Amino acid sequence: MKKTTALRRLLKKKDLIYMPVAYDALGGRLLQSIGFDCVYTGGFVTGGSRCTSEPMLTLDEQVETAGDVAAAIDIPLVADGGAGFGEPLHTMRSVREFIRAGIAGTHIEDQLYPKRAHYHKYVAHAVGRREFVDKIRFACRQRDKSDPDFVIIARTDTCRFKGLKEASWRINAAADVGADMGLVFPRNLEEMKKAPRACKIPLVYVISRGNRDGRPLPTGPQLADMGYKAAIDALTYLLVGFHHAKRAYQEIKKTGGFTGLTHEQCTAARHEIETLVGLDEFYEIEEQTVEQKKWGKR
Repeated sequence: MKKTTALRRLLKKKDLIYMPVAYDALGGRLLQSIGFDCVYTGGFVTGGSRCTSEPMLTLDEQVETAGDVAAAIDIPLVADGGAGFGEPLHTMRSVREFIRAGIAGTHIEDQLYPKRAHYHKYVAHAVGRREFVDKIRFACRQRDKSDPDFVIIARTDTCRFKGLKEASWRINAAADVGADMGLVFPRNLEEMKKAPRACKIPLVYVISRGNRDGRPLPTGPQLADMGYKAAIDALTYLLVGFHHAKRAYQEIKKTGGFTGLTHEQCTAARHEIETLVGLDEFYEIEEQTVEQKKWGKR
């Protein structure tokens, strides 16, 4: 089954799809092994891991990162498509490239392109309604041509400064031209509860831990109860990895040793990594070929 088809089936079958973030293949496999149904590769983690930041990412960088994760897992992956990496024509190419890379869906936003670093200070530079709707229209046209099961998520950042009325108008206009899902950024609990009722297509909520604009951080079950269809956990993997790596190496720099994990825990973690990478299968192939002691058996 195509991963795009698998994502469509998940959307029909489950009350809410929780999509944790991964920015490398090992992270994707770890999340799959834990039992998640879908993975997400966002612009923040791709940009952060490359020390370049999301606004300066290129299409090739995002496709490469998300494609590497998608190729390593058997479950669907949704990728951050930013502002489509340009005008409607460029957005169509972005959709084609994501589909070619084995990605199951993408969200496309109404931010100015190229994006500015001030985006990370919550200064949203939204394009006009018509420009946004045209971008979604042609993204959907490309979806229908390349893979009708590919999921297009229309994202608007206007709720942050114009409120839910403007944001829901944009999502509903995007729905009218073919968007499968919508994504808004409610500023508070009241807007978060109203949004699924104000929009005519299922909504995705972004759980952004560490956000500095006060947006709520609900649980998956809470979002399902409000009527959301999916949750993007956009930062946890990067935050946890950075936090604990920093603490470990601070200890090593200070003392020359590391006590954060026991020898047994390190051994177990290393073995689990080797298992996720697939070393057992690699060993078996070599033992059947180049590592045979008696070459006559070949």
